[in-house]
Amino acid sequence: MDRNKKIIRVSIVGILANVLLAAFKAMVGLLSGAIAIVMDAVNNLSDALSSVITIVGTKLSERPADHKHPFGYGRVEYFSAIIISLIVIAAGVTSLVESVKKIFNPSTPEYTTLTLVVIIVAIAVKLVLGSFVKSQGKKLKSDALTASGADALFDAIVTLSTLVSAGIMLIWNINLDGIFGTLISLVIIKAGVEMLSSPLGELLGTRIEPELAHSIKQTALSFDGVCGAYDIIVNNYGPNTLIGSMHISVPENMTARQLHLLTRKMAEKYANDMGIIMSIGVYAVHTGDTPIAKLQQDIVQAATNHPNVVQVHAFYYYDDQKLVTIDVVPDESIKDAAAFSELMKNDLHSLFPEYNFYIVVDFNYS
Repeated sequence: MDRNKKIIRVSIVGILANVLLAAFKAMVGLLSGAIAIVMDAVNNLSDALSSVITIVGTKLSERPADHKHPFGYGRVEYFSAIIISLIVIAAGVTSLVESVKKIFNPSTPEYTTLTLVVIIVAIAVKLVLGSFVKSQGKKLKSDALTASGADALFDAIVTLSTLVSAGIMLIWNINLDGIFGTLISLVIIKAGVEMLSSPLGELLGTRIEPELAHSIKQTALSFDGVCGAYDIIVNNYGPNTLIGSMHISVPENMTARQLHLLTRKMAEKYANDMGIIMSIGVYAVHTGDTPIAKLQQDIVQAATNHPNVVQVHAFYYYDDQKLVTIDVVPDESIKDAAAFSELMKNDLHSLFPEYNFYIVVDFNYS
């Protein structure tokens, strides 16, 4: 079963669980004449909305690529997660308002055995449902499922606070309903904002995980002839669509035919093993005991030893101009690329006065 089918199946479980819980509450409420329980049953039906949104988003994300959207519609999933996160935040704000009102205008709640039974059943169902959906969301890397599961868990926490408040009220006659509600509402709002950050980050272009960047680099270095991997960029167009680019350094004596075969095999490896459509550029590295190889080694070493430099690559020497170009990756403390480039150029020229320098300031995107 593919990923999207699993997401839809889990969402259907969420809808069925909420509908069955709503039916149970409605039946108990109607038989007992408890309007509050009936209204809570309606609330459970609205809770199924998160699962419906997840299903709709997943189905829309399956639409094939077209002329206007050549990378497909995978990012629709992130919009689903954003909508669900906003629902969680809205629920938290609503709960906060009502809880604060209860602090200043406390009311004495009445709890019956039947009410407590319904509360306990609701907590158990929501805890099991929320844990299951959230774990599946993390497993399937679905922000929408994760948010939907968290929504159910928060419902369980809110209901549990009601139960605890009821127990305190029955035993010690102390009403903490408003205080409990306020604290939990703040936790829900905070969690909703945190849930919102993940899909928003994907849409804005967040940095890829260090493990993925390391895997991409190690895969490149596993090929014969590859001396280094640089400038790794991966753009996310949905959980199943990753578009990337990178540069590799290879010995200068490799032929175009050899390079063609190497980059083709690498692209196939990334596509098959990581699901990344990878474009691969090439830098030449001077090898052997030659003056230009020695110059490359000395200049790269000097640049690497410079403060704030993380990496140096892409050495190229223009013999007719005595011009050396290199790409330098500074640490994150460098904000002014032009000023840093000028500083590097002057410092290297002072060490190698017979050469001119052109410094390209790269930034680490991975």
